[in-house]
Amino acid sequence: MFTYLVTTTSQTTLNSQTKKQYGVTEKMVRDWKANEDALKSMPSSKCALRRSTPHWSELEKHVADMVHEHRQNGYVMTRNKIRVFALQWAKSNLDHSKGFKATVSWCTRFMERHNLVLRQKTKIAQKLPADLDGKVSLFHRYVIQQRKKHGYALSQIGNMDETPMNFDMVGNKTVNPKGAKTVLIKTTGHEKSSFTVVLACTADGAKLRPMIIFKRKTMPKIKFPVGVFVHVNEKGWMDEGLDNVWSRRPGGLRQERSLLVWDMFRAHLTTSTKKRLARINTDAAVIPAGLTSLVQPLDVCLNKSFKDRIREQWNEWMVSGEKSFTKGGNMRAPQLDVLCNFVIKAWNDIGAETVIKSFKKCGISNSLDGMEDDFLWQDEGEAKAE
Repeated sequence: MFTYLVTTTSQTTLNSQTKKQYGVTEKMVRDWKANEDALKSMPSSKCALRRSTPHWSELEKHVADMVHEHRQNGYVMTRNKIRVFALQWAKSNLDHSKGFKATVSWCTRFMERHNLVLRQKTKIAQKLPADLDGKVSLFHRYVIQQRKKHGYALSQIGNMDETPMNFDMVGNKTVNPKGAKTVLIKTTGHEKSSFTVVLACTADGAKLRPMIIFKRKTMPKIKFPVGVFVHVNEKGWMDEGLDNVWSRRPGGLRQERSLLVWDMFRAHLTTSTKKRLARINTDAAVIPAGLTSLVQPLDVCLNKSFKDRIREQWNEWMVSGEKSFTKGGNMRAPQLDVLCNFVIKAWNDIGAETVIKSFKKCGISNSLDGMEDDFLWQDEGEAKAE
């Protein structure tokens, strides 16, 4: 280590001679000699002896509190945000931040001192309510009461949900040569253009025909594939899902008594929607706000698999699919009928057994005698092990 070599030499020569020999200042020689014991114990790979305590401790305390508060709330935190916040705090508290410049190296040391690292997101979190257990229990209790009262067949217990999709379904990761500074993923430039897919399934494993809602005023004049309902709406909202999807389930035309589980999307709670449900003899079990990631079958077990399958098809289309281009040479997004085929294939590839387990895992279709309670919150790995 260079610093240790300098201190060893200074033991037998004057500091002024040592500084000339190694091209350092005399003050550096004195400081290193004063910290000789610490330098001896340092790892050989470490290049410098940084102070163990921060120079601006009060500032760093406030910055650390801000970082932890933002992360607890699920907000993205970047190194640049840390530096900007630190500078703003320093300007407002000059007594505690004299000489502070929020350099890149300071940010690195700050993160090391507070055990902070950059991470890729693992999940876009849905904030869970504080009274989580109580709300889940009340929801399960309501579902059980309705099932005991009306005796729904499993084919008449369903879940329906609107799933947002993008015209360009780009993944977060790709295989790339090691050490590359830039990782590019080619797209058509329509990552922000979106449409909505309405998925519905029943507790006996049946998957109902999906409905796709495109954000536009008029129906496009193309032939759509069989196996999907296509609807247009300027805002991309679902207002015909009950009539086009749920009412056409097996038993729907006979208006068998049914239970539909769905979230608290405002279109589900309107007076007109409640009248439609009554007209088709359907009871609604509305999932409390913040609990869809726990008790909605589509969210818990099916939507991710569905989107992954669509993303695979989009990647194949980008490589070898038929494309069209604008006069300027820009690639157009996939045609609407191509997107419909993506949806149909992805939905068909999900097995009936997966659908059945999703309802049991969410506590919606489990046997009322308690024999299937072990399915609640069961991980996929545990289910396969059995």
